[in-house]
Amino acid sequence: MPQTQQSRTRAALRFKPVMGTRPADEIQAQIRALLASHRLKAGDRLPSERDLSEQFSVSRNSVRQALRSLVDSGLLEMKKGAAGGAFIRDGGGDAVLAGISDLYSLGTIQPEHLTEVRLLIGVEVVRLACQRCTPEEVDAIERNVVLAEQAAKENDFARRTAINLEFHRMLARMTRNPLLITLTDAVTAITAKFVNEVGPTSNRSVMPLRRQLLGHLRAREADAAAQKMRNHLLRLQKIYLAQIAG
Repeated sequence: MPQTQQSRTRAALRFKPVMGTRPADEIQAQIRALLASHRLKAGDRLPSERDLSEQFSVSRNSVRQALRSLVDSGLLEMKKGAAGGAFIRDGGGDAVLAGISDLYSLGTIQPEHLTEVRLLIGVEVVRLACQRCTPEEVDAIERNVVLAEQAAKENDFARRTAINLEFHRMLARMTRNPLLITLTDAVTAITAKFVNEVGPTSNRSVMPLRRQLLGHLRAREADAAAQKMRNHLLRLQKIYLAQIAG
């Protein structure tokens, strides 16, 4: 039976014994080096703990510590079962989200920082989305707008907020830019925390803006969409910061 791509990758992986006083750090460094050289790619499975322990000439506890750190940083995921093990993650945006969330929780990122970055990213995301979106993606955005309108009529603040924030994630995916997608996901997740802390606002311009943006997306009017988004996010910024100050 011919070898699969994954089995060939695992067979070709050979690590060097680590000699320093911080074996877990050296193990991580070697794995990261293979990622940087593209000898390890998303979806590849690392050798078993036993094999890694033998190759690195360290205890299995040191291997576990290294793998746990790589899981926490978003580079690895652990799967259970006969076909389980340590796999290179497809993406890694969780590490960005975790880091930014920690900074927000610690108070390093203040509301004015969050709203400012949201403005900068949101404007360029919608500009690129207009240029790169497909008709099917615009149809999906329209369904999102309809759901948000229903939640607004029912005064369901939590559902309306969740749907409105998903609107921004959908726009980011239209850009086809993984960095913009990751940053938008992270900023949107923190915005959800922030909005829940601030509570409901009296801003009535959100739903009309969604409809206007939908029209710009269908017409691929990138500059008009970007200006609309800028004005909208500036208005939201003032509302949120005033609500906190009050």
